[in-house]
Amino acid sequence: MLKLGIMEMIRNSEDGLTISEIAKKANISTYAAKCLLEASLCIGIVLVDPNTDKFTISKTGWFLINDPATRVNINFNHDVNYLGWFNLEESLIEGKPIGLKTLGDWPTVYEGLSSLPKQIQDSWFGFDHFYSDNSFDQALEIVFANKPKTLLDVGGNTGRWALRCVDYDKDVNVTILDLPQQIGMMKDNVKGQNGADRIDGLGINLLDESSEMPTDRKFEAIWMSQFLDCFSEEQIVSILRRAAKVMDCDSRLYIMETLWDRQRFEPAALCLTLTSLYFTAIANGNSKMYHSEDMERLVKEAGLQIEQIHDYLGQGHSIIVCKLK
Repeated sequence: MLKLGIMEMIRNSEDGLTISEIAKKANISTYAAKCLLEASLCIGIVLVDPNTDKFTISKTGWFLINDPATRVNINFNHDVNYLGWFNLEESLIEGKPIGLKTLGDWPTVYEGLSSLPKQIQDSWFGFDHFYSDNSFDQALEIVFANKPKTLLDVGGNTGRWALRCVDYDKDVNVTILDLPQQIGMMKDNVKGQNGADRIDGLGINLLDESSEMPTDRKFEAIWMSQFLDCFSEEQIVSILRRAAKVMDCDSRLYIMETLWDRQRFEPAALCLTLTSLYFTAIANGNSKMYHSEDMERLVKEAGLQIEQIHDYLGQGHSIIVCKLK
């Protein structure tokens, strides 16, 4: 209905459209139009006037067209997950992302992000950026309340957070850690942007436990946004222990995650727990959207302590502020 433009043509009509009118405008058969419209009627995204047989948009249908969260979720599931989820059962049993083979031949999806076909890449980054971007304004206030001059952005992806940081504070220098492929994309993305001279990158694979974070200097702030959910519990502890090595008593580690038990509304928790299955079948086979108690336990196991938790940022993020014990 969305891809064929039917939802929009119904919305834009003055008093609705009949099945035959929709079939003609969408250049599909009456049979195809009838199948789509009857299903849409039953799930509540369109309404029909029994006197005129004309279809109009419902309130739910209006949000399907206009709500950005709905669109990024639909695109992400259709382009990234749909085919791979056929292998969900096998992935759960083996602990490997068996469905990733529908996208490419990599150990995890992250090595392949720079090589994905454009439509799939756009849907992946659209999903990732939508949720993080909606929390950045509040997150900047939290992080820069301590006025850090050095910030380590672990898993900095395309550099969107780093650009916001150097724009927010003219004195901060940001170092981004990510896979070498991602650092290449980041450099292309920040090139020529204001403050880009205060952003540098280091390509490492944090799954390799011998890969250390930069130890030549301490970082006043360490930022991990939508990052730790990409790793298993054992890997999270390893990463946090390595982060602790580049901290001192004045440093703070900020973990921003959509913790499924700290949501305002139950449907958000449902969406997040089902997003775990993307990690199972597609991303890496062993990570998930975490419960806050699990994340708190892992932080303590890594030798850090939680100073404060900020909830309800953006579309449902929390920030866990950690310091050395």
